[in-house]
Amino acid sequence: MRHFHGHELSTHRGSSYNAYLIVDEKIALVDTVWGPFADEMMANIREIVDPAQIDIVVANHAEVDHSGGLPAVMREAPNATLIVSRRGQDSIEGHYHQPWPFQAVRTGDKVSLGSRELVFVEAPMLHWPDSMFAYLTGSGILMSNDAFGQHYAAAFRFNDQVDQGELYHEALKYYANILTPFSDRVLKKIDELLALKLPVSMIAPSHGIIWRDHPLQIVHTYQEWAAQTPERSAVILYDTMWQGTRRMAEAIGEGLLSEEVPFKIYHMAISDRNDALTEVFRANAVIVGSPTLNNGLLPTITPILEDLRGLKFKNKIGAAFGSYGWSGESVKLIEGHLQDSAITVVAEGVRAKWQPKEEDLEACRRLGREVAAAIKGAAS
Repeated sequence: MRHFHGHELSTHRGSSYNAYLIVDEKIALVDTVWGPFADEMMANIREIVDPAQIDIVVANHAEVDHSGGLPAVMREAPNATLIVSRRGQDSIEGHYHQPWPFQAVRTGDKVSLGSRELVFVEAPMLHWPDSMFAYLTGSGILMSNDAFGQHYAAAFRFNDQVDQGELYHEALKYYANILTPFSDRVLKKIDELLALKLPVSMIAPSHGIIWRDHPLQIVHTYQEWAAQTPERSAVILYDTMWQGTRRMAEAIGEGLLSEEVPFKIYHMAISDRNDALTEVFRANAVIVGSPTLNNGLLPTITPILEDLRGLKFKNKIGAAFGSYGWSGESVKLIEGHLQDSAITVVAEGVRAKWQPKEEDLEACRRLGREVAAAIKGAAS
């Protein structure tokens, strides 16, 4: 799998759909899988129990990558109760239009399985209004659905068995591209979760690796990410038609480097948008450039500007640049997008007519130096 949410999110290292079967006096299934993998999931369940013995099915979140297997499960487990959050029932019914036996729960509600209980914690906007967690007492397992996950398919299941650099890169990419807009809620929910003082031996998300070695490490990392404290660095995003805007981007980079501010540069016609956004999440500054086309921007630049608005990054500064031949609106349009995204424009945009002259490139270097000075000022 190389794309997720349709083609909205790149998954270079694949992903996994994690569903959890609990066998006690009662049998519970927590979450399912995306529809195309329902037969495989059912075969895995049959290796352990007859699906008809399942008493409880928990849908922590209704998005179809998690709930797509519900029709197969509920068909083969006709006596099972389907447990959802209060808003989850509306969403599940809206997706599947089935008269399943629902039980809506709220934070603190419990369901006994025999020797252990499932305890539910609502987690609205992590990352949908219906999202919740399920905690298994006795085993200390927090099944957190989309929180604390990654799109990462590895040979092993647990965090102490995989490459830590890959694991944390994918966890950060997941957070930056999906959960950033809800960072304030993330902080509040983590505070609420920690206040419950539940012993946690394992955090089992619905995508990627399971955290069993010091599982709260990812919780504390989420607290750091949710604070959105940027690194002292910049990201340059651009597209170009006849290489003029590319030369301007490189000159801006020279200005940043002259002030010892590191940067990364992305040609957005050929760069992965989610990878670029992950770097923007980390950085203090984002500098965006485009030629003017049809009195506007190159179409390859527009999607990432929309992402900057939608993801609601905090503590960012920015600037704009671009070349033009006739009308030259691109720089003002980019600055408007940055301001709409609550990104403070800290330097006057640079426009170059036709191919940039040496004085235009020097203006770009100066822009880089001005952004670097603003970064240093913000860090001091």
